[in-house]
Amino acid sequence: MYRSFRNGDENAIIDLWNKTMQRDPITKQRFFKQVLLDANFDPEGLIVAEQDGELIGAIYALTRKLPMAGIELERDTAWITFFMVDPENGRQGIVHGLMEQAEQYAKQQGAVQILFSSYAPNYFLPGIDETAYPAAYTFLLKEGYRRQSSPVAMHRDLLDYSYTPAVSELKKQREAEGYSFGPASHGDFPELIRFANEHFNPDWGRAIREGILQGLDPEQVLAAKNGDRIVGFAMFGGYEGIRERFGPFGVDEHEKGKGLGKILLHDTLHAMKQRTIQGAWFLWTSETSSAGHLYLKHGFKTYRQFHVMVKELVH
Repeated sequence: MYRSFRNGDENAIIDLWNKTMQRDPITKQRFFKQVLLDANFDPEGLIVAEQDGELIGAIYALTRKLPMAGIELERDTAWITFFMVDPENGRQGIVHGLMEQAEQYAKQQGAVQILFSSYAPNYFLPGIDETAYPAAYTFLLKEGYRRQSSPVAMHRDLLDYSYTPAVSELKKQREAEGYSFGPASHGDFPELIRFANEHFNPDWGRAIREGILQGLDPEQVLAAKNGDRIVGFAMFGGYEGIRERFGPFGVDEHEKGKGLGKILLHDTLHAMKQRTIQGAWFLWTSETSSAGHLYLKHGFKTYRQFHVMVKELVH
């Protein structure tokens, strides 16, 4: 039997999650914040499979009810951020039935495409990890999903990190030209959030604002300026209060080629090392992008790859 979420299901969903997705276990508090408290949560989109009174599967589909700053409702798009089925019931067509229910819900909301699982702000992973969950990846392909992109997660050990003389010299050169680097002041934040929204992604502006509102130390947000104008920024610890999580991070496209990203990257890693943080990691970049090349050149290593999957819905 398939039905929508009811109060109390969360405990069984979390237990099943930790049983089936052991590479990515979850706590009750994280599920509460990122699913049940999500501004776009609709219990009709959290669908469970039940057998003899026991929850044996779940899938979560959603559409935007509230826009993010700079983004409209994206009425043509739905997202799936997780699905699971008890391994003991894995070959009975249950997960296929869950997917049919989720896609039907998405179509009822007006979506013409559905993605797994790049929903912002409350995604758990950027997409499906084929290495960790090969059966789930194969299932998505059989269900008609195609790979849209393959972002990677990277990590850098900070135990051996030190700020290099070459970066120090580059920073002095740029400062002599009128650039400045350092923690964002309180008065910088309105412009900084606008800069992140307009030059990159509204989710980045949201991450800055919500991080500060949730107690993030403003000194964990670093800004690069050309005179009084913000031209780049980097931060850490802004997502879910995880100190080791680096980003977001970006430099104005018109300022590229001056090493500003390199300076911001090392200033941020140095600030993390000052706080005895032993590693820096993030979930999403492209290895072939300019940012990806910068990370790889400065000690980051890819430790995981995901596939963002998309399917066109036939109404």
